[in-house]
Amino acid sequence: DNWAFLYAQRLALKQELPLRVCFCLVPKFLDATIRHYGFMLRGLQEVAEECTELSIPFHLLLGYAKDVLPAFVVEHGVGGLVTDFCPLRLPRQWVEDVRERLPEDVPFAQVDAHNIVPCWVASSKQEYSARTIRGKIHAQLPEFLTEFPPVIRHPYPPSSPAEPIAWEACYSSLQVDRTVKEVEWATPGTAAGMAVLQSFVAERLKSFGSHRNDPNKAALSNLSPWFHFGQVSTQRAILEVQKHRGKYKESVDTFVEEAVVRRELAENFCYYNENYDSVQGAYDWAQTTLKLHAKDKRPFLYELQELEQGSTHDPLWNAAQLQMVREGKMHGFLRMYWAKKILEWTRSPEEALQFAIYLNDRYELDGRDPNGYVGKLADAPSPRPTGCLWSICGIHDQGWAERAVFGKIRYMNYAGCKRKFDVGQFERRYAPST
Repeated sequence: DNWAFLYAQRLALKQELPLRVCFCLVPKFLDATIRHYGFMLRGLQEVAEECTELSIPFHLLLGYAKDVLPAFVVEHGVGGLVTDFCPLRLPRQWVEDVRERLPEDVPFAQVDAHNIVPCWVASSKQEYSARTIRGKIHAQLPEFLTEFPPVIRHPYPPSSPAEPIAWEACYSSLQVDRTVKEVEWATPGTAAGMAVLQSFVAERLKSFGSHRNDPNKAALSNLSPWFHFGQVSTQRAILEVQKHRGKYKESVDTFVEEAVVRRELAENFCYYNENYDSVQGAYDWAQTTLKLHAKDKRPFLYELQELEQGSTHDPLWNAAQLQMVREGKMHGFLRMYWAKKILEWTRSPEEALQFAIYLNDRYELDGRDPNGYVGKLADAPSPRPTGCLWSICGIHDQGWAERAVFGKIRYMNYAGCKRKFDVGQFERRYAPST
């Protein structure tokens, strides 16, 4: 279920050439820890096995693409290169670095394989809100939201096989924090991710429309880790979920809104706004209101370490933070509350955003993602996004009644959460370990 892979195979078949798959394993990436790398590497082991069955050699190259890929291309006489797409600046820089170092006669194509409507096709500019992008995306879904053609067993064998992969050596090559442990509830890989998708459709989809805002109810898809690492395609999830529109119209429509419109709105923002992870990326009204209230007295002030340990005065906030630390996944409704309280309890909007992104990227399995910075995960409560810039800087939102610290940024509080769900039940479930 990967359009870049499918396109590459189609080129190879047309030219009657072998096809190779390469993954360049970088030693570190933003605030990723062994939790994230472990999930990714175990998923890649499954990819390597599938490639073998398809007669397509899978190569795991250690190092940055610019350092290892051009030499690989020359060594194997590669006639063309296809890569996928991520709107974040670091992966975009990797693509640019490879492009500069490739032999001139090797064409290089990029396919947006993880959005349904490719980012640059959906819109040619930064969109203001879901309202402005929704029509553009829905108009193009008939063309792009289609069944995948199959990847076939490749009929043109390579002149040399892939080197056997020393997976343990891959783990030891990493320069990442190993104290944030891998999680037990989420098994990496496509097979496990597809099983989660099937259980969502069979058991939780019916209540997604009505109960997704309740952190005590099992109503979410829980698919975001597999989406983030490309182990389950969002497009596949939509195709499966849409089969049940006759029975669960509200749930299906809400899921499509979140997994397509809101998700692709986040990609659009990161692609067209180079300040996607800073207050400078916010709209003028939000920057103005945050600046006006930057010196307001905060009711509480916490250091990063206190936040990380979930040791604030607020038991609901602490429980949400501990859920993220232990499970690598915080309930979508609480992600909003969590980030907004960081704005209220830190010295400045800049510090709040820095802390929120650090914690999100360090603990969330789906961190370091456009949806974490600004957007809407396909698990998050509609109609609001849950990303750090939405919560702290009002991206894709509107101005609200002015108040201390927040200015016109949308406010959330403990009493509001108590009206929505049984806060005590959630707090007991994620109580600090004594």
